[in-house]
Amino acid sequence: MRRSAVSIPSNVAEGFRRHHNKEYKQFLYISLGSCAELETQITIATELKYIQKDKGNILLEKLDHICGMISNLIKKL
Repeated sequence: MRRSAVSIPSNVAEGFRRHHNKEYKQFLYISLGSCAELETQITIATELKYIQKDKGNILLEKLDHICGMISNLIKKL
């Protein structure tokens, strides 16, 4: 989970430094993939009771917001 979570902003930053919109978009899509990976891991952790259901839902809401921001950024490029 930690790797997936760190991968999200890392790919956004790396893509931004490429200075080309096509490459930037590619890294943003990779970031969305990491969002999907993290979402799956949170869901599994909640179902296995590693984290409480209410905390899992809060994490999923925050992650959904982040994914939405990345998606909107892709659309604007």
